[in-house]
Amino acid sequence: MKINNPRLGLVTLVGAGPGDPELLTLKAVKAIHAATVLLVDDLVSDEVLLHANPNARIVHVGKRGGCASTPQSFIEKLMVSEAQRGEQVVRLKGGDPFIFGRAGEEIEALQAAGIRVQVVNGISSGLAAMGSINVSLTHREHAHGVVFVTGHAKPGDTGTDWRALAKTAAQAKLTLVIYMGVSGAAHIQSELLQGLAHNTPVAIIQHASLKNERHVACTLDQLHETLTKERLGSPSVIVIGQVLQSFLNQLAHEAQTVAMEALKQDSA
Repeated sequence: MKINNPRLGLVTLVGAGPGDPELLTLKAVKAIHAATVLLVDDLVSDEVLLHANPNARIVHVGKRGGCASTPQSFIEKLMVSEAQRGEQVVRLKGGDPFIFGRAGEEIEALQAAGIRVQVVNGISSGLAAMGSINVSLTHREHAHGVVFVTGHAKPGDTGTDWRALAKTAAQAKLTLVIYMGVSGAAHIQSELLQGLAHNTPVAIIQHASLKNERHVACTLDQLHETLTKERLGSPSVIVIGQVLQSFLNQLAHEAQTVAMEALKQDSA
């Protein structure tokens, strides 16, 4: 690691949160406004960019799980080169930089080049998703902890051992929060059923915190079928665990009420 050169610019990795601009932290807003160059991920909403200085240069470096993306190595080189020119660089990421945001790789690259770097945390989509449906990830009657896990392994990696995770989750009463799991949902469901009960509650939240948010609930044995039936795609968070039982019951009751009202109208 090189010693930081004070004459060089600064790179700030900023978590833009799940999309709702009102969920930005004050520190994030200040960093965005102070930037002369912003390198922006796909999942950052246009409303967030309204906080940027009108004279700032905005570069979109699309990164979205399971989709064609700007190579990570190119983004790292771009951050280094802009900082070496003395720019105040903000690397703007959806959610939180430290939760599947590749912040670790970027910090290592910047430090190796002697570039100053700091991080501003953001609200991760897994937290925002549960906030939108009013369910606690760690309700003490149902869970002793929570696991944030990716459903999208990097090339050459075997990925998560879902069977082992399922057994651990069942034994330790853990809530599972799966990011980037839509494309591999059929495999994930099949493997998790080796250690979790078929009727384990599941919630799927798409576009958490945004106006077009959608959420559904089902049981683990219906996960892939529900995704297909409801046409839910990325970005979605899949949450699995007993903390969702009341939410599942609530949606089932609401559906039953709607069906009964429809019957009354038909018979009237």
